[in-house]
Amino acid sequence: MDSPIERVRLSKTAEDQLNKLKRVTKIKQWNILCRWALCRSLAEPSLPSAVPIKTDSKVEIAWNVFGGEIADILLIALKQRCDRDGLGTDREVLKQQFTLHLHRGIGYLAGDSNIKNIEDLVAIAMKDV
Repeated sequence: MDSPIERVRLSKTAEDQLNKLKRVTKIKQWNILCRWALCRSLAEPSLPSAVPIKTDSKVEIAWNVFGGEIADILLIALKQRCDRDGLGTDREVLKQQFTLHLHRGIGYLAGDSNIKNIEDLVAIAMKDV
């Protein structure tokens, strides 16, 4: 599936938050933590705040690395969410919403004082199952 997102870029704040998550969860790959963050935000019923995000970090991930084997699934989930929110699914909307959801999700995970290891991430995902 052709993705409108070629490269994933992060803000310096998000990089710092991911570094914290790397320490507590022992997950070393940016892309894996970012997948968790994207899914965490997509699960939140409210829209992310449409604030400008300065992608001033040195962290940059190619989309195919970010998504890995589930890249198409992540893109479909993003499209479905944008459609449900009445935003449409054109390339620019998808890119903007991806960035907003990713950064919101990173903030949620980094700000959750209950996350102390990888098992805590799994517990969050399994909470509503």
